[in-house]
Parts: sequence; C-alpha cells; structure tokens
Amino acid sequence: MEPQIVAQLVANHRVFLGFLERRVGSRAEAEDLLQEAFVKGIDHAAPLRDDESAIAWFYRVLRNAVIDRERRRGTQDRALESFAHEVADASVPSPDVKDAVCQCVRALAGTLKPEYAEALQRIELDGLSVQSFAAEAGIEPNNAAVRVHRARAALRKQVLASCGTCAEHGCRDCTCGR
Repeated sequence: MEPQIVAQLVANHRVFLGFLERRVGSRAEAEDLLQEAFVKGIDHAAPLRDDESAIAWFYRVLRNAVIDRERRRGTQDRALESFAHEVADASVPSPDVKDAVCQCVRALAGTLKPEYAEALQRIELDGLSVQSFAAEAGIEPNNAAVRVHRARAALRKQVLASCGTCAEHGCRDCTCGR
C-alpha cells in the first residue's frame, strides 16, 4: 500500500473509531476492530480502483469487520444456548451413583487437550460455575461455555471409543480396562 494512503487512513483514525463505536457500542471493541481492520487492510489491500478513494474503501473494510464480528457472536451465542439446554436437561446423580460410575472416565479426561481437561476438572468435578471458571481462566463466559461443551463432546467420544457398549448403556460397574 502506498505511503500516502496509509497516512490518509491513520489521519482518520478517530473518525473511524467513532464510526465503529456507534455500531458496536463499546470503545474497547471498536478499538480492537479498528486495529484488526488496519492490519488486514494494510496487509491484504487490493489495488484501489481509479474512481475509489482510500477512505471509502476502508469504510467498506470496517463494515465487513462489524458484520464478521456479529457472525462470530451469533456462533458463540448458539453454542452457549446449546450448553444451557444441555445443563437444564442434566440431572444431578446421587452420591452412590456418582461413585459407581466408570472410574476410567477420570483417566480418559486426562487424554483430552489440556484446556478441555482443565475445564472439565474445574466445572464438573470441582463444582466451579462457568462464570467463575471463565474469570479464573481469563476468558469470556461465552468462551468458557463453548470450551466445556466441546470438552464434554470430546470426552463422550473418548468414553465410547474406550468403553464401547458399556458406555452406551450407562455402565455402573466398570469392567473396561482401567
């Protein structure tokens, strides 16, 4: 990208920031989006058409960044909603049933990605809330909900692979290789 175009974009930083802030409602998010747009715009800038100004082109980049943000947020919201339904449908087992459940599950949880294993440990076993886990891990609550949802799915897959039909029928006396 030509230096005069970069200078023109940098000179309009505050105007761009205001444009984004009005659309996303948060100065911090607007600043993040603007930084991402600058990087993307400068790294991947297509040659401008003769009849197009750099400012008009960059506004198009910014509008696309806002749209992409909303799409990502929609995906996170759907994952969180799915997790909420999963939690609402879950029942709390009695202590004796909980103790009788296949002991290999704990070992299988250790084979998951470290962040999945940690999420399951802190939320499922230690009883930490998703919000508390998010704060502890330094991530957003939506991300924590998605992480624990994916961790449960990965663990479910591991249990089925390891325990086979025993897992499908809800084993209470684990006989699979511990």
